[in-house]
Amino acid sequence: MTTVVNLSFAACGFLGIYQLGAVEAFLTHGHRLLSCLRACAGASAGALVGAVLITAPDKLEHCKEFTYRFASNVRKQKLGAMTPGYDFMFELRGGIDNILPPDAHLLASERLHVSLTNCNTRRNSMVSSFSSREHLIKVLLASSFVPLYAGLKPVEIQGQKWIDGGFTDSLPIFAAGRTITVSPFSGKQDVCPPHVGRRKPNLKLANMSVTALFPPPLPQMQALQQEGYEDTLHFLRTEGWTRA
Repeated sequence: MTTVVNLSFAACGFLGIYQLGAVEAFLTHGHRLLSCLRACAGASAGALVGAVLITAPDKLEHCKEFTYRFASNVRKQKLGAMTPGYDFMFELRGGIDNILPPDAHLLASERLHVSLTNCNTRRNSMVSSFSSREHLIKVLLASSFVPLYAGLKPVEIQGQKWIDGGFTDSLPIFAAGRTITVSPFSGKQDVCPPHVGRRKPNLKLANMSVTALFPPPLPQMQALQQEGYEDTLHFLRTEGWTRA
């Protein structure tokens, strides 16, 4: 009987570059695992990473380049993303729009589960059905919207206002089957750093600690990407996913 697995990517701000390194390792060495993959889940940056793996794996390099460029632009701002006149969500939307293929919503439906927080009830919602590419983009933007940091107006979808899914479930676990968890923070996740390294100050969101949303310096981001790749390769080898 074929093992069915799911992947879940944690909310982690610009440390999502670690998870893009993980995706590179899955695509390069994890063919056996990916052949058993049923779905991906994620919140905030984790949802964006899951969307790339599910809908645009061929755009991984493009996605990494955008992440570095996006981080650089935020670092240049005097107050980071909160600098008056800088539109964080506009730049993020441009990156998503350039990466997702025309049929992204069809590829993502029932295979990508995005964690959102309802602005009014403060309850979590997992969205996995997308009526159009625009709907998918809005859901991804909503999952990444941190009030004040990313702007003042939450993302509105079908009359409801939504904010970052990391506030209510930053590392979604599927009810059925095995969920392989990926996070740039040391802990009990399946793929994560094996030691507690030096990290930026943490902000407590939901069931995990996630980084403050100011991107680390470029050399640290590059090191995180490589670390994500190596930690994932170690996981695949340890679990036997690289064997013939």
